[in-house]
Amino acid sequence: MTLDTLKFFISLLALVNPLGAIPLFISLTGQQTSTEKRHTIKVTAISVALVVVCSGLFGEHIIRFFGISVASLEVGGGIIMLLMAVNMLNAKSANNSDRATDEERYEARARPNIAVVPLAIPLLTGPGTISTVIIYAGRGAQHWTQILLWLVVIGIALGTVVWLALRLAERIEHWLGYTGINIGTRLMGLILSALAVEFIIDGLRILLPGLK
Repeated sequence: MTLDTLKFFISLLALVNPLGAIPLFISLTGQQTSTEKRHTIKVTAISVALVVVCSGLFGEHIIRFFGISVASLEVGGGIIMLLMAVNMLNAKSANNSDRATDEERYEARARPNIAVVPLAIPLLTGPGTISTVIIYAGRGAQHWTQILLWLVVIGIALGTVVWLALRLAERIEHWLGYTGINIGTRLMGLILSALAVEFIIDGLRILLPGLK
């Protein structure tokens, strides 16, 4: 695994932050049977992997269609990541589930299938995750088949982590408690804030060549 690939995976892991999603997952699946929970977890993990692959393959083409450069997306995506990092440093995503609105949480409790919305999108893979995937995929000059293989490997790895975290959600909450989950969320937020600053600086260097 190259350094860039490792940085990419860590960035996505910090953005997805499956630990921070555990309290809401437990709340939303409280009335489900064991079989239903296993199905929800499987669909959620697969959805997360698919979002990564599809964003990487088609995201850059979509933004270029609207006349948006990757450098602009780096700055915008970096700002989104930085805002998310601030919330995570305050441990808001674990207790308050800021990545889902009150309306989305209400709708989630009313709908029979919550795996894709709101668990996979936007709770786990929101705008920050999608923009990060597009940026990293846009930096590569490889053939599309190599990019596809790279995205599939990253997607499967991330989906596996999500599957494990949700499968062990009740045990993790019991072992760590809210305090432990908050500590993990803050650590992820610290990593994410540093990566967000790098994104913003890299984007500004391209948009403003005079900067050094």
